[in-house]
Amino acid sequence: MHRAFCWLLAAFLALAAPSAFSANLGAADLAPLVRGLGAGSYAETEKAIAGLAETGDPAVVPVIEALQAGDLHVRKADGAVVVAKRAGNGYALTDPVTGAAIGEADRNAVEKIRINNALRRTISATLGALTLMSPDAGTRRQAAEAVFKSRDANALDALNTALAKETDERVRRAMTQARASVLLAGDAPDADKIAAVAVLQERGDQDARALLNGAANTGSDAVKDAATKAIASVEQRLALWGAAQNLWYGLSLGSVLLLAAIGLAVTFGVMGVINMAHGEMVMIGAYATFLVQEAFRQWAPGLFDFSILVALPVAFLVSGAVGVAIERSVIRWLYGRPLETLLATWGLSLALQQAVRSIFGPTNREVGAPSWMSGAFELGGLTITYGRLWIVVFAFLVFGALLVALRKTWFGLSIRAVTQNRSMANAMGIRTARVDALTFGLGSGIAGLAGVALSQIDNVSPNLGQGYIIDSFMVVVFGGVGNLWGTLVGALALGGVNKFLEPYAGAVLGKILVLIFIILFIQRRPRGLFALKGRAVEA
Repeated sequence: MHRAFCWLLAAFLALAAPSAFSANLGAADLAPLVRGLGAGSYAETEKAIAGLAETGDPAVVPVIEALQAGDLHVRKADGAVVVAKRAGNGYALTDPVTGAAIGEADRNAVEKIRINNALRRTISATLGALTLMSPDAGTRRQAAEAVFKSRDANALDALNTALAKETDERVRRAMTQARASVLLAGDAPDADKIAAVAVLQERGDQDARALLNGAANTGSDAVKDAATKAIASVEQRLALWGAAQNLWYGLSLGSVLLLAAIGLAVTFGVMGVINMAHGEMVMIGAYATFLVQEAFRQWAPGLFDFSILVALPVAFLVSGAVGVAIERSVIRWLYGRPLETLLATWGLSLALQQAVRSIFGPTNREVGAPSWMSGAFELGGLTITYGRLWIVVFAFLVFGALLVALRKTWFGLSIRAVTQNRSMANAMGIRTARVDALTFGLGSGIAGLAGVALSQIDNVSPNLGQGYIIDSFMVVVFGGVGNLWGTLVGALALGGVNKFLEPYAGAVLGKILVLIFIILFIQRRPRGLFALKGRAVEA
């Protein structure tokens, strides 16, 4: 009886869809129908639900949901139907259609609208019909995904009706998959279940495999055979997507390594300085991002999404200025003495870390992500977060900008001249000391940009840079000292190898294996993948 009612209700909604779903009726038009929910008997409540469903108005959905959750009450004073939720010793009342607050009431001032099992089935069918027949394609798709996960047999009639009317291909596919999950979990004929197996095989994700596993264990022989073959196909597809996901993770890690190492490649290649304080330049860039965001939170919270764009030049300038100060005050006196340079920059790194601890404290600082860097999207079987995607794009933009700067500007020409032959560059009138300072500032500024990116995916703390300094040196040495293309290839190669080793060897052992590989590689090719002639090599 009730199943027939649900089918008739869904069919009526489908027929009425062109007109009923084209516009909202408004709270005033819905008020008499909502009031009918509290008329008294179960039959009258069921009639009121049907009347609300016939309107096709999306505003009806929260009303029916409140009834299903047991939050819908009748106010005894005037018979109005309200949403009542506990608040202290009484209830906080809101309008079920608009959601507006309409005051408070004592416990005895309202009476709960009760429902029985028959009404619950009617409510489920009504909600399914309303959302599956919603004018918004996104709502219909979400409703289909909800049915796919719940596998509610009561939604089958509404799904069939919605499928008959659906024109959006993506929504139709989601509804077809939802119908297949319901059929496979229920008591459908074997022919229908085998057809459902084919649909789930085409979907090919983890949820589909779980449903197919259930069918392979509990179905008839024919269904078990079809499900077993489908599982093998799905697992093969998942393995391919898993490899693609690891490739994306490797590209993501490689872009982070590229950002952290590209500044080091410039300073190491031109100046031959083993700068152990390079990680602290990354840290300074991250804290500059934190300060910029704090300023936006205090003075312009509505513009917070633009804070990261302001942080980029600020971090570059601050980190670059610190780098120039380090070069002028310490590094300039230690050229040609690599051991002393290493020890001095290591001491500087400790001093910078302690200075940051004294100013900001030892705990992590919160750096928020703008809305356009939040969330994720699906691409086939890949899950890609917007934050990581933007960091990959940013890393390649920085790399491209640095290549242009080195090849198309006077400063870049000076850097290349000093790299290839310092004495000749000095003889040609290039102020090598100034080039050294500006180059060190450029490398430090790029490290500051890396700090901006890392602040979106890592903890901002005084130890932030320490996690990347060793990896940065490995990238530079592996790719070829001073060669930007070598740094790019080295970062992407090491990032990819790390991520492909992690599922089999674990994160720690994977890093150890990569380090052993680099040591063996450098034994064979001391100058790295792409050897570059310059002062560091000639020395």
